[in-house]
Amino acid sequence: MQTTTDEALIGRIAAGDKLAMQVLYARHHVRAYRFILRLVGDPTKAEDLVSEVFLDVWRQAHKFEARSQVTTWLLAIARFKALSALRRRKEEGLDDEEAAAIEDTADDPEAAVQKKDKSEILRKCLTALSPDHREIIDLVYYHEKSVEEVAEIVGIPENTVKTRMFYARKKLSELLKAAGVDRGWP
Repeated sequence: MQTTTDEALIGRIAAGDKLAMQVLYARHHVRAYRFILRLVGDPTKAEDLVSEVFLDVWRQAHKFEARSQVTTWLLAIARFKALSALRRRKEEGLDDEEAAAIEDTADDPEAAVQKKDKSEILRKCLTALSPDHREIIDLVYYHEKSVEEVAEIVGIPENTVKTRMFYARKKLSELLKAAGVDRGWP
């Protein structure tokens, strides 16, 4: 089952296969959690929203039309859930420090130590971007989504995604340069 495609898993989930749901959850819950956490800034709320996302997947799997990748569909659901939660709690402020404190488990310990200083600077610079720009950077660089997929997830035209990406990278470059980082990773 571990080699089954996401699309096939969705088909099996639509048929009520609980094991397929467990496999899909295992593959994508961390990605969904990190994405939601960057938007809501509250780890507990992010965990609750991830549960809601996968509950929606269980209930709506039969409606998946495969017009996009499963990860794009999942992140679109996650974005909707996160934005809805933010609308419900407008009076509360977001804590970007908590989102910035989550370590990237994709790196081995040695690589993590080497990148720590630049990583901290980068996270601080990312939090200085506007929410719209931060969201675009997050989807493109952390979730490896194409411009077309980002446009679908966020619900804006592709040219708007490109414009936001341009200005986000420009601002990020200025912030990194001001922080003493002129080049990419070693």
